[in-house]
Amino acid sequence: MSRQVGESRFNAIAINAALTLLALISLAPLAWMVSVSFMPAGEASHFPPPLLPSQATLSAYRELFERTGMARNFGNSLLVSVSITALSLLVNTMAGYAFAKLRFKGRERIFQLLLAALVIPAQVAMLPLFLMMKQLHLVNSYGGVVVPALATVFGIFLVRQYARSIPDELLEAARIDGAGELRIFFQIVLPMLKPVLVTLSIFTFMASWNDFMWPLIVLTDQEHYTLPVALASLSREHIQDVEMMMAGAVITVLPVLLLFLLLQRYYIQGLLLGSVKG
Repeated sequence: MSRQVGESRFNAIAINAALTLLALISLAPLAWMVSVSFMPAGEASHFPPPLLPSQATLSAYRELFERTGMARNFGNSLLVSVSITALSLLVNTMAGYAFAKLRFKGRERIFQLLLAALVIPAQVAMLPLFLMMKQLHLVNSYGGVVVPALATVFGIFLVRQYARSIPDELLEAARIDGAGELRIFFQIVLPMLKPVLVTLSIFTFMASWNDFMWPLIVLTDQEHYTLPVALASLSREHIQDVEMMMAGAVITVLPVLLLFLLLQRYYIQGLLLGSVKG
């Protein structure tokens, strides 16, 4: 018995050690990026590259905001990401609830077609999507970035799977009491969908904040650039300013990292409840 206890304890220690090692390896590039952003100009170009700054300084951050207009790009990313998250949550939630609880002709067939769209690479749709935005006069505007992201198949699927757990008897009782569909949706359904909504909001905000390809295609004016596009442009103009580029990368990564750390409890809860109830 004691031998089995010793073996299980050894296995637990070995697994924890392996996971810790993998975590350190995964975090090493992020840690070095932060370290380089505090180095004096030119220090990161030494060989071998130093792991820590000889003298911590904020000069790279000051130069980044004074010379490149990164503050405006940060505001652009914040505006686009918040708009996409808020509007797509409303659209995806309504659509997911409709596919889960409302009966209409062709419901299952339409949902199957939506799922089939998941196998189509997003890059295939970019050309027709760009032509549509051009017809709508949304090229080189924030609307051109926001409108195509208002509804996603993944978001509709996630909400639908979770909404199926809502008892039909509860909805029928509300209808018998005279509640309309919009009142049922906003006062009964939305509060019950809170865990999956938090999960979906994190997914959506992170995806829109980190999106590079579509903003690069639809935005032509540098004043409208989001952070990832501005950072790529920065690397072309200041290819030798490694410290400045790493400072820009830190500013790009920091908001989504803080968001995840603050909401990770709801994120994990939403995934677990959605997997069980879906």
